[in-house]
Amino acid sequence: MKRLFTAFAIASLLFSSIPLRAAEGDIVDIASGNPDFSILVAALQQAELVSALQGEGPFTVFAPTDAAFTSLLNELGITAEALLANGTLSNVLLYHVVSGKVMSTDLSDGMSAPTLNGEEIYIDLTGGVKVNASKVVLADLEATNGVIHVVDKVLVPSDFILDPEPTATAEPAPAEEPAAAQEPAAKDIVEIALGDQNFSMLVSLLQKAGLVETLQGEGPFTVFAPTNAAFDKLLAALGITPEELMAQPDLAKVLLYHVVLGKVMSTDLSDGLVAATAGGESIAVDLKDGVKINQSNVTIVDIEASNGVIHVIDTVLVPAGFTLQTAPAEEARPAIPYTGVTAALPLGALFAATLAGYAAYRSRRRA
Repeated sequence: MKRLFTAFAIASLLFSSIPLRAAEGDIVDIASGNPDFSILVAALQQAELVSALQGEGPFTVFAPTDAAFTSLLNELGITAEALLANGTLSNVLLYHVVSGKVMSTDLSDGMSAPTLNGEEIYIDLTGGVKVNASKVVLADLEATNGVIHVVDKVLVPSDFILDPEPTATAEPAPAEEPAAAQEPAAKDIVEIALGDQNFSMLVSLLQKAGLVETLQGEGPFTVFAPTNAAFDKLLAALGITPEELMAQPDLAKVLLYHVVLGKVMSTDLSDGLVAATAGGESIAVDLKDGVKINQSNVTIVDIEASNGVIHVIDTVLVPAGFTLQTAPAEEARPAIPYTGVTAALPLGALFAATLAGYAAYRSRRRA
């Protein structure tokens, strides 16, 4: 049991900088292939825990990114080298790992779990998902030997002691970047989408449908947002171009099918839950194997905006009434109905804002 916990602690550190899609491989493979986990990987090597996290497992790792480590280094006033030389490094790493494969849907508010260093971590679901005081920013990144949940702060066990020798020789890390990284983003849903090239198609569609202003409203809104790759799959399945998708008379219906009114965090979802969307149809939640909305996998959860929350999905949701038009005519978009907590906000709106940027994205891919 202790060996499993140790592996998890290190895995946690390794996995903090996970991309939109989880790479194939074990926990160490994923961490080693991501530059945002450089400190975590170095710590794992220093503590000689690599082989443990390459074991059969399964392991659950709460993994801090390099930014999380930088924040800790600044707080302690030491360098990364000084942290690696600390005699209690192994205890810190082991504090991030739990034995078994624990998906986000297995967590419950107030739940505690023992870690490899002997202490327990605590789950708080009252405002998103927190492990102790660290927020889970990306959940359910599956590896061949477990699962990784990315956290924004390094978990520090109660028995951690800063070695005086490394501290005396260490140069303090600059405070500006960590301080900025810890500040909560005050961006609305559209601003977040505009700032991420993976949502360029979505933004173009949002602009086309004239829904940008809607998604910049007070809300709150919950958006199940497809990436560019998800739109590529849809275009290939329909055999059409991005321009032809933008010209579809039912474009607004497709976009509105991705939005629900109200701020619904991942911890508010339950298996079999059905929610009304802005398009008038319903979406269904399936938690039997990860998190699914209809047949689309949720790859990133709980991206909080000033006016709601975004959950990233890998497949565009298509309402049952959608009909592909070969020569679609321009049509005015329907107003977004507000019928209460179950009403939906046009995720389609978010999609609408992206076509322009998406054309450039596809051109760069062809180049």
